[in-house]
Amino acid sequence: MGGVGAVFALAIYTILFLKLFSFHDVNKWCREGGAVAATPKANGELGRNGVTYPENLTYRNLYYFLVAPTLCYELSFPRSPRVRKRFLLRRLFESGLFFLQLLVGLIQQWMVPTIQNSMKPFRDMDYSRIIERLLKLAVPNHLIWLIFFYWFFHSCLNVVAELLQFGDREFYRDWWNSESVTYFWQNWNIPVHKWCLRHFYKPLLRWGASKWVAQAAVFLASAFFHEYLVSVPLRMFRLWAFMGMAAQIPLAWFVSKFLRGNYGNAAVWMSLIIGQPIAVLMYVHDYYVLNYEGHQ
Repeated sequence: MGGVGAVFALAIYTILFLKLFSFHDVNKWCREGGAVAATPKANGELGRNGVTYPENLTYRNLYYFLVAPTLCYELSFPRSPRVRKRFLLRRLFESGLFFLQLLVGLIQQWMVPTIQNSMKPFRDMDYSRIIERLLKLAVPNHLIWLIFFYWFFHSCLNVVAELLQFGDREFYRDWWNSESVTYFWQNWNIPVHKWCLRHFYKPLLRWGASKWVAQAAVFLASAFFHEYLVSVPLRMFRLWAFMGMAAQIPLAWFVSKFLRGNYGNAAVWMSLIIGQPIAVLMYVHDYYVLNYEGHQ
């Protein structure tokens, strides 16, 4: 299995793990609470049909949750009244025919040549050329990231939601207006944020942890999963990558403490535009050194 296939398989199993964890937790809360959906709500209130515990424990209910575009389980989900065919066809066209092909084309024709041309400056430790390659990589990398975000969070998740008549379509909020790093992480990926809030952050608070400790723990867990999804397919764990993501904690503190308004928003965008290409180049450099340089 290639690297892309391995990342895809790991992502699927990670999603399955998070869903089953939520399924277990919610039913445990219902069982201990003695009844109904006195569970924390995560997916809105529209179109509920009043399912109670333990009537929700059916294969149909479980399988619906496993394919639904959410990570947080509820006894009954909000449902839309019908499948909108025009909306569904637009999202299918975006996800399958347009944006996916655009992503593949940009990666093959723009990203890959730029990364390949960056190996010699890294090998020679030519810092001026490294910075030049980093800035050159930042443009296509950020463009591809934005397209991927729209392709996955707007097109693909809406296709699944429309087919399942899943009523909650809040997959992201206005992260582009973020004036702090914390606001960005809370709003760019709503399904993961809701899961972390319900099953990780709030339990830590109930166990006596402070808000700062709970937030730091969520950041570190996120850093671990991001590094895990990349390092396992490439067969290399890089401590610098884990620490780089963990560095979001002091960055979040600095931006919220000293920067406000447009300055905070500019700091968030700079961290996105520059931070990702650094990680990409470092990963590719290490992979190149481990797999090719020693065989030449």
